[in-house]
Order: sequence, then C-alpha cells, then structure tokens
Amino acid sequence: MEKRAFLAVILSIAVFYVFSMVFGPGKTQIPPKATPTASSATPTAAPAATTPAQPAPAAAGTPAPTPAVVKDVTVETGLYTAVFSSQGGSLKSLTLKKYREQNTPAASSVALGTHADPSLLNFSTRGAGFNLPDGTVFVPDTSAITLTGGESRQLTFNYVSGQGFTVRKVFTFAGDTYGIKLDTQVFNNSAAPLVGTIQQVMTYPAEHKVKDNRLDTAGSYLYSDNSLKADKAKDVAGASKKYDKSILWAGFADKYFLSAILAEKGSIASVELKKNAAGFLESIASAPQFTINPGQAATVTQRLFVGPKDLDILKAQGSSLEQSLDLGWFTVIAKPLLYTLKFFYRYVGNYGIAIIIITIILKGIFFPLTHKSYKSMKGMQKIQPEMNKIREKYKNDRDAMNKAVMELYRDHKVNPLGGCLPMVVQIPVFFALYKALMSSIELRHAPFFFWITDLSDKDPYYITPVIMGVTMFVQQKMTPSQMDPVQQKMMLALPVVFTFMFLSFPSGLVLYWLVNNILTIGQQMYINKLVKD
Repeated sequence: MEKRAFLAVILSIAVFYVFSMVFGPGKTQIPPKATPTASSATPTAAPAATTPAQPAPAAAGTPAPTPAVVKDVTVETGLYTAVFSSQGGSLKSLTLKKYREQNTPAASSVALGTHADPSLLNFSTRGAGFNLPDGTVFVPDTSAITLTGGESRQLTFNYVSGQGFTVRKVFTFAGDTYGIKLDTQVFNNSAAPLVGTIQQVMTYPAEHKVKDNRLDTAGSYLYSDNSLKADKAKDVAGASKKYDKSILWAGFADKYFLSAILAEKGSIASVELKKNAAGFLESIASAPQFTINPGQAATVTQRLFVGPKDLDILKAQGSSLEQSLDLGWFTVIAKPLLYTLKFFYRYVGNYGIAIIIITIILKGIFFPLTHKSYKSMKGMQKIQPEMNKIREKYKNDRDAMNKAVMELYRDHKVNPLGGCLPMVVQIPVFFALYKALMSSIELRHAPFFFWITDLSDKDPYYITPVIMGVTMFVQQKMTPSQMDPVQQKMMLALPVVFTFMFLSFPSGLVLYWLVNNILTIGQQMYINKLVKD
C-alpha cells in the first residue's frame, strides 16, 4: 500500500507538470474544420428615413468625395482613451487607464490594438458582394469625444461611394463600461437591389517579438456552438479556418486582456481565421447576407469589447463572453473559487488575505477526509509488524499471502486505500485553484504585505517558497509511514523538489500552499492526540 501511496505522489507531480505545460489556456482542442455553409439569414431592410441624421442619398454615378488625409478621432472616458481612424472606420488603439504594463508607478498604461496590422486596423469594415475594400477612408463627424460618468455619446463615420451606396458606422460609447455598440448601416441609393454582407476585420501579431508573461496564451479565441475555440498562427499556417455555428463572439486575447466583437441577435454568421500576406492573424466576422432594395437601408448591430478579462466585467457584457477566461479542465471548480476569492476581497480589501480565507475554508471542508486518512495510516502503522510476519511466512505463496493480509485488514478494520483517497480527491481542487490564480487578472499587480507586491508574480526573494519547503518537510516527518528506508529518503526529497518547483510560481499560489501546509501541521498535531497509539 505504501508503495502505491509513494507512486501516487510521484504521479501527482508528473500530472501537475503535464497539466501546466499542455493543458494551460490556449490549448483547447479544436474540432476538425467544418465545411462552410451559405448563410440564409437576412437583416431586415429599413427605410433610410427611419435613421436619424441620415446622409443625403447620392445620385447613382455621382463621384464620391475622397478625404485628402486619414483622420484620427480620440474618445476619452473614465476607463480608457481610444483613438479611432477614418481608415476603415477602425480602432487604432485603446489605452486602459486602470492597468499598467509593469507593476511600477512610472509604467505605461496597457494599450490594446497597437500591434495590429497597420494597413488593416481592428474593426476595419469591408464589403463582400459590393465594392467596399480594405483601407476605405470614411469621414468622421467629430475629432474628439469626452465622456464622464454614465454619459453616452456617438461617433459616426460616413462613406459615400461613387457606385450608388453609402456606408455609415455609428459607435455608441458609455462612460462607465468597456463595451461599445456598433451599428453598420448600408444605404442603397442605386436603381438596382444591393446584395452582399458587411465584414468586420481584426488583426493580431502571429508572433510576438518580446516575451511577456501576459502573452503566454495569446491568440485567437471565439465562442461557437456552445464551446470555446482557440487558434494560434500554427493552426492556420497551411489553410484558413471557418466557423459558422451559433457564433456569439470572436476576437484576440492574451492572458489578461481581450479585444472582441459580439453578435447581437445573430449578427455574426461566420468567422474566418487566416494568416494574411503581411504575416498577421486575420479574423473576419461576416454578418448574414442582405438584400437591400433601391431607396432602402440595412443595419447590422454588433457590440465591441476591448478591456480586461475580469470575470465580473466579462459576464456583464453577456453573450457568454466570460468563457474567454479559459480555466482548463477544472473550470467547473475554478470559476466558483474565483468568484469566492472576489467575494472575500470585497470585504477584506487584500487578495492575499482572501486566499488565506479560502485555504482555511477548503481545509475545513476536507478535514473529515484528512482525519480518516491519518487514522488509516496510523492503523496501518500498528499492524506493520504483523504484515512483515505474514510476508515472511508466505513469501513463496502469493495467494495465501494476499488472503492473510486481507484477513488482517478486516480484523483490525483498516482500509489500505484510506490514506490515498483524500489526496486523490483534493488534486482537482488544487489544479482548479492553480488555474484560477494563474489566469486571474484580479491578482495581477495585487499586493499582499511587505516584499510581496504582486501576487501574480513570483516571490522576488524566494522567501515564501523556502518557508513552504520547510513546512512540507515538517509535515512529512509528522506523517505516519511504513515505508522502507530507501522510500523514506526519496519521500523526504519531495520538499526540495516542490521548493524548486514553486520558486517561479505566482506568489498567490505559493501563499495558498504555505498556509495549507501550516494548517495541515496543526491538523496532524490535533489528530495525533485523538488517535492514540
């Protein structure tokens, strides 16, 4: 039994390594590429007169005015500063005011969208079926917008073609949210029906030149057919991928931040992902095909999100955007743990203390199992002399030995698996908490006390991992054991292995393991008093 326990611990470490390397965020398995199907959804055409401030319809064949230069429009809210470009009616950059690139007061704020393809910025609009190419220059209705509090304002980009159609993009901002509403309107000023679709395009670097912790899981993410799909450059190196089943949102994300376009009442029919000629990942979100009769218009309504992958913020956006926080196989456990962490933070104001509270609660929940485990190990320790006698007596008769051993277990009411099962039960909880703490933006740059100023980063002086290793050694010395001397020495090496393992782990996770060890030592002292030799 003790050999099985020893193997269980070794296997747990191996599983932990494989789990962290192979099944981290961004490793979601992608189903085989589906065969593209034509979309039959058609937005309802609305008379042009129903849209406020509609540009005057241009006569068919009238040359469209061309702006001399590309213009930028700045949008300022309490949460971000966004710069939009008239080239494609696109987002040039969005700087988050509450998040910094590094954990220093002088560090620059996080800017999203700045690494997009310069010739094809995020949320650039193109027409499929009618001539609205990449790089089309729109005309903005203002040069700057400033919002405070819950104010709402609109930014309008207009493009009047020389081919009998007009395109208008209307961005609606609110001062207290990262969400942006986007209405793309197509007016048919010609004498013939206009058939086509609107596409919103996003681009993202295929390869990151600078290694950054927050970019560890960077790539394309979308939510289709009730599951999260994740792709990187290598996944579309040979051919593009197309998704066309129940798409709720699509975009690009790294470990902590997300830029996405969200469907509104089925307004995303398909998403094609490919690597473009400039070497960037390109995500093309196509609306359902429309047919616009002469003198009428069609509107495609979608929503944009450019901001932090905070669980509450994502959930408030709807469209299952919180699924972009990929917590792996143990999501069903990890998300409740993350919600619990945020709950306690609201009261204590320190995520380190919140982690300690959760550790105490988990230890309390698992106390009956742990008690049973140590009681079983104590029982096994007591019958060890008799076990040795049986092994010696029946060393040449394995069947008789097994029968005698089972009778010994039954007589002393000992379960040989009792010491292993509690460990196995707790492994999913540990992995879930590991994923929650590793991926949570809430812990990013969150201080604890003294020298620990970032719970998402390693301990700069390696103090907590070393203390954790010492507590693990003490815990092992207190644990009943029936191993042979060689196995005992190998088990005593585990604290050293774990210490080196945890040197680079986030301080928040080390804090959890350290507090858990301290509580376990106290628990063992208490149980040793209850279970007398």
